[in-house]
Amino acid sequence: MPSHIRTFIAIDLPPAVISLLGKVQEELKATGLRVKWVRPKNIHLTLKFIGNINPSGIDKICGAMTDAVDDIAGINLVARGVGVFPGIKRPRVVWIGLGGQIQLLFAMQRALEDNLEALGFEKEKRPFKGHLTLGRFKQTVHPDTIRQFLQEYANLSSEEFTVRRIILFRSELKPTGAVYTQLQQVVFK
Repeated sequence: MPSHIRTFIAIDLPPAVISLLGKVQEELKATGLRVKWVRPKNIHLTLKFIGNINPSGIDKICGAMTDAVDDIAGINLVARGVGVFPGIKRPRVVWIGLGGQIQLLFAMQRALEDNLEALGFEKEKRPFKGHLTLGRFKQTVHPDTIRQFLQEYANLSSEEFTVRRIILFRSELKPTGAVYTQLQQVVFK
């Protein structure tokens, strides 16, 4: 293993949700928008981007993950609606939002941030906004075009799914796209 690896902590998604996200991507592709789409199998709910670490630190990170989910049996979520970051006037990212036990998700993510900060990892400066990235815009898009598909997908909703684990992933950036490899998982009680 190399001396440093690029890592992040995330929640993987069930096949039915991945399938729905892929379908939405295909429908949005038909609009002709120039977007670099995330491969559906790579879509996940990022809880914390850690960055480059020494592989010897994996056990400590997993300890922080375990502590963050200590009292959680599961978190019920749904993929819901479509949005853009940072806003409709200059969209850079198109995403699917989340519904369900959002407060529990946010509390777990805050605990994870706090635990990792105690290990020396810098806290994220931006507030956590749980979302599933579909793609990144390659060009400026007129707000009316964005408004139209936001309205069209406002009622989008997946089946409810239960999160029962968080995963530490390795991220390798390659010319063909990012490759994510599961390093460790922490299963909820």
